[in-house]
Amino acid sequence: MNTTPPAITNGDLLIAEPYMGDTNFERSVVLICEHSQAGTFGLVLNQLTDIHLSDVIEEIHPDLPLFVGGPVQQNTLHFIHRRPDLIDGSICVVDGLYWSGDFEQIKRAVNLGTLTERDVRFFIGYSGWNEGQLDAELTQKAWIISRITADFLFDTPTNEFWRGVLKRMGGEYKSIAHYPVDPRLN
Repeated sequence: MNTTPPAITNGDLLIAEPYMGDTNFERSVVLICEHSQAGTFGLVLNQLTDIHLSDVIEEIHPDLPLFVGGPVQQNTLHFIHRRPDLIDGSICVVDGLYWSGDFEQIKRAVNLGTLTERDVRFFIGYSGWNEGQLDAELTQKAWIISRITADFLFDTPTNEFWRGVLKRMGGEYKSIAHYPVDPRLN
């Protein structure tokens, strides 16, 4: 039995196994923004909140949706986008997808309407793993690893994201996409 976890790189997606059992990550897809020996930082892509960005940042006027990036430090704000031409200091996660950048530029672009929810996603909190923690979860097969494009991320409805990623992977993953949330109700 191979107990070596698969290699993780920035831009990978962690797709929660259907019956993971962790309510923080049930049916979640986590984008890995930074992975090193010291630990891993990611953002849950498909946990929409009932609040909007304008509810937490007074200077922002449009009602952009706000997502839960994970259970860690939910008093912090993070963002990913596909417009590095508008935002200095952006960090490339994968081709066409960027993390972070100059927040003053973000606020200006959002308020002017040059940056919309088609190009940016905001998160409260993040998902984090200490050294070796994610490797242990991967060895236990708690996550499926995949990759996506920025277009898929921004163009796929949040409520279809987990299934959509699995369907795109094909094969056995396509059938996993149809697993019920609670198999006892089947």
